[in-house]
Amino acid sequence: MPLLSSEWCESSYSGQNGECVEARSVARGLDVRDSTAFAEPMLTFSAPAWTTFLVGVKAGVLDAGPRSPHRCR
Repeated sequence: MPLLSSEWCESSYSGQNGECVEARSVARGLDVRDSTAFAEPMLTFSAPAWTTFLVGVKAGVLDAGPRSPHRCR
């Protein structure tokens, strides 16, 4: 998701089912929120934390499956 300004951008993976994630670039890193719940708190990640999260997602660290050693319980 390219972020060129501090405007909220919807994920290109968000579909028409109402389950959307939006993000915006800010001085301290990246804000992420549920686009259907503006009143709810957003998450703020530093740039290094967001990069670490993306690396983990791409590596399958957060997958909830029998072969995942890091499965949430």
